Amino acid sequence: MASTSSHPKIQYLQRQAASLLLYQSVLQGEVGMAFIDLLQAIRYTDADARGCLQAYGSYFHALAARNQNWEDYIITQILFCDNPFTKLAQQQKFQDLSPALVAAVGHDLQVLQSLYECSSAALSEWVQNVAHLPISPVVWYEEPKKLARETKFAAYLQELDNWGDAVEELAAYYRQYGSGLFAQYRAFRWRSGQFIGIPYPDPVKLSTLVGYESQRDALLKNTEFLLSGEVALHVLLYGSRGSGKSSLVKSLLHEYKERPLCLLEVAKSDLKDLPEIVEHLRGVPQKFIIFVDDLSFEEDDDAFKALKVVLEGNLTARPQNVVVYATSNRRHLIREFFVDRPAPKDNDEIHAWDTMQEKLSFSDRFGLTLTFEPANQKTYLNIVSHLAAEAEINITQEDLEYQALQWATRHNGRSGRTARQFIDFLKADLKLFHGASNNTSTTEDSN
Repeated sequence: MASTSSHPKIQYLQRQAASLLLYQSVLQGEVGMAFIDLLQAIRYTDADARGCLQAYGSYFHALAARNQNWEDYIITQILFCDNPFTKLAQQQKFQDLSPALVAAVGHDLQVLQSLYECSSAALSEWVQNVAHLPISPVVWYEEPKKLARETKFAAYLQELDNWGDAVEELAAYYRQYGSGLFAQYRAFRWRSGQFIGIPYPDPVKLSTLVGYESQRDALLKNTEFLLSGEVALHVLLYGSRGSGKSSLVKSLLHEYKERPLCLLEVAKSDLKDLPEIVEHLRGVPQKFIIFVDDLSFEEDDDAFKALKVVLEGNLTARPQNVVVYATSNRRHLIREFFVDRPAPKDNDEIHAWDTMQEKLSFSDRFGLTLTFEPANQKTYLNIVSHLAAEAEINITQEDLEYQALQWATRHNGRSGRTARQFIDFLKADLKLFHGASNNTSTTEDSN
């Protein structure tokens, strides 16, 4: 059994944890469950205390795996929790929320405060006492590495004697930053009917993309409309391969890292789920760009019909926080064959020309079409020079341009993608084999 002094405290904490009304998920993850198991093991210690020591090891391991302290874990779980209160708080004014719901949150915050105050150091001392160890087990501690907004809210809670007084402030937090998965990540993909957070999105930055300034400016302006709550247009980025269409869309995450912009990648095979996806996003505080890369359709494709509904709308009002940005190498997104074109002898369909025009005009349903022409030699070399300067490559301009043109000839032609591949290769080659003087023919020799 646990020592006389710790026994009532452990019982109290167990009752508190069991009484949660809305925030049960805080204790349902690996760390939370390890904490509960450890309380149980301390309270009912076996003769040699092995179970207690193993439970403490599991608790320590769970915190170490997250690289997070117990106190930080409690705070982040409160802020990321998904429950009826967090969802309604994003959509309703605080005074319009159910009094019972507000009271339940106040109760849960008091409970979580008592758990927060049960530090890892205190648990380690209890384990030492019940296991009769000469020294207490190692206490997990890591310097907090929270986001600025989490740090600010944690500081606010620490100033309160009673966390139950923070309900209105917490509701305001959810209204600004959202909850659940959307509060944790800014990049997502839709897979098997659910959102998957992307912890490490593509780091491409807008400053590395040159050569298509007018297209970039138009996309930035439309994105500003979205972020400002104005009606933003769906965008089709069409043009030659490797021109930076996808990179331009992905760079928006970093360009607006201080704004509530999220990027949701949807594969062509999942476009049939678009109406469902849009309804999930309706009413959340973040602004979403649904990103569809390399878009094209076959005739009678279900994905085509689903996208058409989202672009054109139906009886349900379009949410103002969602737009579609799609890239394609094809101006006409639905494949058309000569056999599709109606001839006077055709007697299968009376209005065959109308059908063909619907196929050809599908891309017009995007409010904004940005065209990316193939890079000419001047544009290609400008991109190369810009990337070389950012990479701090120190060779003469003449050598750089010569090697860049040789690379384009022997690889994938002139494009932004080819320029990036050339610079990445050249940078690594110069770093490993030392000195620009010996590298003038590098790209030639490597072929």
